[in-house]
Amino acid sequence: MRKIALITGVTGQDGSYLAEFLLKKKYQIIGTHRYKKPNLTNLKKLNIHKKIILKKMDLANLIDIKRIFKSYNMSEVYNLASQSYIDKSFNDPVETSNINALGVLRLLEAIKQKSKNIKFYQASSSEMFGNSKVYKQSEKTKFDPQSPYAVSKLYAHFMTKNYRESFKMFAVSGILFNHESPLRNKRFVTSKVIKGLIDIKKNKKKKISLGNVNIKRDWGYSKEYVIQMWKMLQVKKPQDYIIATGKAHSLKKFIKTVSRQLGMNTKWIGKGYKLKLINLANNKVIITIDKNLIRPSEVNCTRGDISKAKKDLKWSPKVNFDQLIKILVDDFLNR
Repeated sequence: MRKIALITGVTGQDGSYLAEFLLKKKYQIIGTHRYKKPNLTNLKKLNIHKKIILKKMDLANLIDIKRIFKSYNMSEVYNLASQSYIDKSFNDPVETSNINALGVLRLLEAIKQKSKNIKFYQASSSEMFGNSKVYKQSEKTKFDPQSPYAVSKLYAHFMTKNYRESFKMFAVSGILFNHESPLRNKRFVTSKVIKGLIDIKKNKKKKISLGNVNIKRDWGYSKEYVIQMWKMLQVKKPQDYIIATGKAHSLKKFIKTVSRQLGMNTKWIGKGYKLKLINLANNKVIITIDKNLIRPSEVNCTRGDISKAKKDLKWSPKVNFDQLIKILVDDFLNR
């Protein structure tokens, strides 16, 4: 019999790539979305929108969740739905917690009541580590969340662990570090940078404003990362894993790499709020720092220790930093 997988947040970047991967594995996919009229752009881009069963399900609504679990006998559940904007979590911590934290608890309860044979994957986040003082964050590193988003993810992470240990459920969390792709929501800073620089190069825009460009992130490729989600549910013993590249790059370097791939000769000048990126072709300022875009508390650097995933999951990232940016830049140019 075909395995049935439930993917919450199926229309997002990770959900779409995971659905594509599982379809190749001959799974039947039940994909859920929060709103009555979902944005199917990503699914259509992958040409899989007609190959999955789409259902409305709000993680804040227990009736919605119970209805889905009553209708289908899933063997695997991947929870990729969340309120994923860190800046929004500061403005609306209640909704963020209701979706990211309590929503996971509702899913775990639904699985426990339906069947403990259902395997559960929770999308945890490297943001939970906050400003960790260790060079690389591992599965044993102390958590120090710096935003309501990170706190909500940590609640879900520990609740998943609690259900695994208390009720002997196959429930795991994948602590995925920053990952990008052409399917990434355009509200994220990486997309803002790439689109902004392309518009500047085409004389459609004069400059863009950013917040803290000194942050360092461990950036990887979403299409590779979703395969590891599936692998985590195939091991004999349920465990949490970190998925990352093990290398960190600053947002300043990200910006310089994008500008170089676009054929733009640029230079950073100044410090602090007066930091600016200059287009050396005409000596015009194309990026400035807006202090209003800097978060109340910030994570300075994330860098994942992938030793455990390398050993157990045979994880080894194939797309490096420059290749990832080329994939993103080429996609924007081809539009």
